[in-house]
Amino acid sequence: MASNSVTTPAASDSLPGRLAAGNQDVILLAGRIALGAIFVKSGLQKLLALSAFAASLAGRGVPQSSFWAVVGATVEFVGGIMILTGLKARYASLLMILFVIVATGISHRYWEFAEAAARRTQESQFFKNLSIIGGFILLFATGPGRFSLDGWLAGRKKPVNPDRQQDADDIRRAVDDGMQDLRMKKRE
Repeated sequence: MASNSVTTPAASDSLPGRLAAGNQDVILLAGRIALGAIFVKSGLQKLLALSAFAASLAGRGVPQSSFWAVVGATVEFVGGIMILTGLKARYASLLMILFVIVATGISHRYWEFAEAAARRTQESQFFKNLSIIGGFILLFATGPGRFSLDGWLAGRKKPVNPDRQQDADDIRRAVDDGMQDLRMKKRE
């Protein structure tokens, strides 16, 4: 499956443009691995320590933190797997954008920190998450590429050649006509 690419004539004439165009599917795979790995790792760690994650959410003022811990850890882990594998990657990108927005709003409100070092740390985390959202937006726009489950599944659904479809229809009609003739002869 060819990926949707957005290039300008000037970009395809440049060395970086040619490298990107010739290796787009490999580049998309590398990008998906880079984006998804942190979520798989972090989501699995949270799933394995749900009570600690729920306590951290409660400490940040999240109501029903036990429920939201299960939801958050599951979305983080499964969403990361979907990004890594390229399964329903555009839907997964949208899900992960929402997840990162919510997680950032809960955990990285740097403007609430008075102490300079803590404020800088949380500000860095906030803008790191903003960058991750940018990556998911790009993945949503480009699609996951050929080296993905989406690409593999799309390759299995080959469009029917109109000539072959006509041949199949002709064969079907001939068989039906032949069966009709046999029925008529049997009645005689």
